Amino acid sequence: MSTAQSFGFGTQIRKSPYFDATVRWGAKAFSVYNHMYIPRDFGDPERNFWNLVTAAILCDVAVERQVEITGPDAARFTQMLTPRDLSTMAVGQCKYVLITNVEGGILNDPIVLRLARDRFWLSLADSDIILWAQGLAVNSGLDVAIREPAVSPLQLQGPNSRRIMQSLFGDSILDLRYFWLREVELDGIPLVVSRTGWSGELGYELYLQDETRGDELWEKIMAAGVEFGLQPGHTSTIRRVEAGMLSYHADMDAETNPFELGLGRLVDLDTDAEFVGKAALQRIRDEGISRKQVGLVIDGAPLTGPNTVFWPVTKEGQRIGRVTSAVYSPRLEQNIALALIAAEHAVLGDDITVLIDDRPSKAEIVDRPFHDPRKSLSGNTNRGEGETPHHRSAPRPEAAGVQSN
Repeated sequence: MSTAQSFGFGTQIRKSPYFDATVRWGAKAFSVYNHMYIPRDFGDPERNFWNLVTAAILCDVAVERQVEITGPDAARFTQMLTPRDLSTMAVGQCKYVLITNVEGGILNDPIVLRLARDRFWLSLADSDIILWAQGLAVNSGLDVAIREPAVSPLQLQGPNSRRIMQSLFGDSILDLRYFWLREVELDGIPLVVSRTGWSGELGYELYLQDETRGDELWEKIMAAGVEFGLQPGHTSTIRRVEAGMLSYHADMDAETNPFELGLGRLVDLDTDAEFVGKAALQRIRDEGISRKQVGLVIDGAPLTGPNTVFWPVTKEGQRIGRVTSAVYSPRLEQNIALALIAAEHAVLGDDITVLIDDRPSKAEIVDRPFHDPRKSLSGNTNRGEGETPHHRSAPRPEAAGVQSN
């Protein structure tokens, strides 16, 4: 079995409270996300996918660091960060949002959790948003405090996750609504539990608030999950792409705006609220977009793994964009991909060409998501809340990978 000493990026990369447990349970490789180790390999990625969609997996996602915003002006400042209208957000509610810069580019796509009237968490994708938020606060004139609390989430995802949570917390946890949170304890371990998750499946996130008890929490969950087929796991690129979910630094970045990605529903321009990028986003909305994200089905033999570079997309010999995420889906028995291409070529059913290692492959433009378009697997029974499992970009699997010795 691998030991914790088998992995090493150096002291500048932090370990999660679950690091030793993941190694003990078979983690074979890690990458770096928000300056921390994240397990990226527990064996066959296809097996990990089937574990997720047929039973449940437990994932160490402590890398999803929290930015805590508190103070009398916390609500006003949090609104300043995002174009999504938060004016009706209740205490105990979660929302998927985008954080935009002055040009309307996307800097992060976190979940916002409202824990109290004047206390918010931003549960982050991979970028240093705490520095952005602290910088904005300096000259904002608002009375807020911004810090990174000692909070480390786990994700329990899959169709059996509800039964495992019931075993851990009792029947009352079944009342937790989609995209809502609750503060609870498990044998004295302080947690915030939310019914959220990036997997596209039914799932929960458990935010540990005492990092000295990470190993204990991991083992309690795994023990409760034995009868329900729970396995240790990692973020599934296969399931992510099937669900059309976005990965920061891959499918979007500071040069990408929400309208190109079909995320205009997260941009509320008709409110009185002021937020960074509002003028730019109004202009983009009025002028229209030059690029658009589409789904692709790519012909050929099954891909042996996710793309590690951006593959060019061409039409009649002219480059029109790039593939941002691609993978073979064993469930769909297709090579599926997300691509950002020139808007005039984003026509459903049209054929284009993808250059994979300079070799042309025929592809068809299709709608997204590729599987479960009504999001029924996420267990969302509160459709009016407008949330989807798109949130919080999954780490790119090739990022700074370290193999065991």
